[in-house]
Amino acid sequence: MSGDGRESEGGEEEVRGARRIPGPRGAADDLDLESVPLPPLPPPGSAAPAGSVPDQSVPEPSVPEQSVSEPPGPEPSVPEPPVPEQSRPEPPEAPEALMTSVPDLPHRVLKTLLGAWALSACSAEETAAVEEHLTSCAPCADEALRLRDAVGLLHTDGSLDLDPTLRSRVMDGCLGRRPARIPVPEWAAPYDAETARLDALLRDIGDSEWHAPVRLRWFEEEREVSRRTTVAGVIGHLTAVDGLLSAALGLDDPLGCGEAPQDPTERTERYWSSAHRPPTRAVREPWRAQSHELIRTASFAGRNVAEASVSYGAFALPLQDALLDRAFECWVHGGDIADAVDYPYEAPSAAHLHRMIDLAARLLPAAVAGRRRSGLAGPAKDLVTAGAPGRSVHLEIEGHGGGDWYIALDSPAAVGSPERVVAQVALDGVEFCRLAAGHISPVEAAAGQEGDREAIRDVLFATASLSRL
Repeated sequence: MSGDGRESEGGEEEVRGARRIPGPRGAADDLDLESVPLPPLPPPGSAAPAGSVPDQSVPEPSVPEQSVSEPPGPEPSVPEPPVPEQSRPEPPEAPEALMTSVPDLPHRVLKTLLGAWALSACSAEETAAVEEHLTSCAPCADEALRLRDAVGLLHTDGSLDLDPTLRSRVMDGCLGRRPARIPVPEWAAPYDAETARLDALLRDIGDSEWHAPVRLRWFEEEREVSRRTTVAGVIGHLTAVDGLLSAALGLDDPLGCGEAPQDPTERTERYWSSAHRPPTRAVREPWRAQSHELIRTASFAGRNVAEASVSYGAFALPLQDALLDRAFECWVHGGDIADAVDYPYEAPSAAHLHRMIDLAARLLPAAVAGRRRSGLAGPAKDLVTAGAPGRSVHLEIEGHGGGDWYIALDSPAAVGSPERVVAQVALDGVEFCRLAAGHISPVEAAAGQEGDREAIRDVLFATASLSRL
């Protein structure tokens, strides 16, 4: 036998006349048995000295003495008498000390172990005690489930931010089960989605972040223009310009009942000058109520309201295009706010982004003509009758919300045509929208260009000229 009570691999001679030392038994506490010194064993063939081997509770039958001079030989095997099957004794049960015991801990101790149990940081005995306790204590069981759910949020491999398409998917599921009695028109859906996304961002930010500085950027003629404001100031700007749509639908104008300007920049300046300084999160609720009222009124007004004219001072748009324009502004300024408060903000859905790009592409021929009247674009080279195909630039939008558009160059009344393409410009969808919002210059736009360089320049600068405060 080796010093730890196990049979050695070398087959040492068995100690005669000494009681065997049993192996270490499992204990209910955390005693380290390896650190307990074992009594020394006598050399083979000699008697154990007194006191070297402690007395055992259950002595084993003694082995007949054998002469020391005779070398030990193999013991003769004696066959055991057969035992009938019905009288064969049952194997003895394992000693109670060798089985894993469940400590009897008080309720207050077990309750303090719930956090460690949820994190799988308990020992085997503590885990067994906690799980046995949970089967009989309903409050602790509920708390344990809440802690286990909270542990799942501690993983860093996933984002805690909501999926930007979550709202639309929930709404589609609800409407699939119970369709709306008065549905939101398809042309108003982008404005509904973007105002809801911005409202979710505003709900998450703290009071101090409403005063975070925001720089609004746009292009005027050939140069970039910017204006500094705050998060609350941006929401005031959106409220003031959305008032143009409210007035077109017969709703209250946020600038009051007096003679309000039609130009978006003038309306914004008047709203900022009349607002309490500094504006706070109190501006959120009026803007939110106004956007809901616009969507509700457009939904109840019927189809004919889509063509109602909304004046922007220097130009006018049908209500369906004006709502799409406001959805675009809401997304762009939502991104400005998100940058200021370090908040993740994704692009609109592909279908909504495609509609926004389509609106900008439809406005480009008039924008090119306006720059030509100001001497900022090249002269018309091939005028055609209204409705006839004219010289065109192929605008290829790649990726998210992409497609193909043909921009007439010489007259807004001409029709863009693939047969009369003189140049091609390729842009990513989000990059094109950033150019249309005045957030990047035409020179910085990462565009694939081929063909007439003057035509390409006119289209890129006309796209940037669509931006405004």
